[in-house]
Amino acid sequence: MGNIRRSRGYSYEHGLVEKLNKHGFIARRLGGSSTGLPDIVAVDNRNGVLLTIEAKAGTSDILYVPQDQIERCMMVRDMFAVYPTRHVVFAFKFMSKKRFRRKNVTVYEQRRLVEYYKVADSLSGVDPLPIVKCTYDGRTFAMLEGKTEEIKLPDLPMPFQNGRN
Repeated sequence: MGNIRRSRGYSYEHGLVEKLNKHGFIARRLGGSSTGLPDIVAVDNRNGVLLTIEAKAGTSDILYVPQDQIERCMMVRDMFAVYPTRHVVFAFKFMSKKRFRRKNVTVYEQRRLVEYYKVADSLSGVDPLPIVKCTYDGRTFAMLEGKTEEIKLPDLPMPFQNGRN
């Protein structure tokens, strides 16, 4: 099961890098959690834009970004102050097959594939950082000390999107 999740995450990251590279960015995967770096860093040198991206893909209705992954995105973003526009971005991909358990059996159900790109800059200076949760409908929540509250992280229009997810 871990290998399936890992390969799903790698595929999503790889696809994002390819799309960004075709649309004016120079993007690279950095190796993710084992390196202590964001999943992806992308720059648009012509327009002075830097994106540090944490990518999550899954078959459930909820995806999470842990505190340490938020922190490493902010750390790398803050290292490159020469870029006038710098964002921490959470990329969420909800797969077209929804997985759930029914009577101790894993069942898959078809649904629409959706992707969200959320700007998480508003979390800068928050101490301690929350776990961020995104739901299939695109709503985002901060989870901290057993409490969950909705936070409205704005969508980032990606250059490869044609007005839709």
